[in-house]
Amino acid sequence: MVNIVLLGPPGSGKGTQAEMIGSEYGWPQISTGNILRHAIEEGSDLGKKAKSYMDEGELVPDDLVDEIVKQRLGKPDCEGGYLLDGFPRDVHQAKALDSFSKIKLVIDIQVPDEQIISRLSGRRVCDCGQTYHIQFNPPKGEGVCDLCGKKLIHREDDQPDTISHRLEVYHRKTEPLIEFYRGHGVLEVVDGTKHIDDIFEAIKSKIDKL
Repeated sequence: MVNIVLLGPPGSGKGTQAEMIGSEYGWPQISTGNILRHAIEEGSDLGKKAKSYMDEGELVPDDLVDEIVKQRLGKPDCEGGYLLDGFPRDVHQAKALDSFSKIKLVIDIQVPDEQIISRLSGRRVCDCGQTYHIQFNPPKGEGVCDLCGKKLIHREDDQPDTISHRLEVYHRKTEPLIEFYRGHGVLEVVDGTKHIDDIFEAIKSKIDKL
């Protein structure tokens, strides 16, 4: 059984790599958000408890999230391995995870903050759902959507100051987690500045050595 945790800051391409890994190896890609939504949709006791917190606009407590993750990892599709994306978020959750499932590999996709800021701050969106990037896939018109002609929006989440704050929070929470897994001898670092396919090949080479 190959159980993997994928780490990386917002904008690192972690979600894309998670999808590619899941498709390549046939492992379920499991994120905290998806687990919570599924538990709520199922109407399980844990899902109902989580929903009561979310309906009040509160964070779901760690011990409840841990238990929901434990139940999800106990399902048949995880018997051959799984890929965790977004969990654990801190050492407390990592220790809880370690108590009911052993992690074989932790992949840390590293990208310099300045490159993350450049990636995310260049994003522009339209009310119709279309997304552009002023560097990688700019619209044909100046600041307007190619599909509907509406003015593109630079979201608050994509402003450089907001991104810098998100990265600060990420590093503060994740650095102890990285050290935790480094101490367990399961951490591998991947250069996230390369092409998507090259990053994937680097990750595959580490998985295939297990």
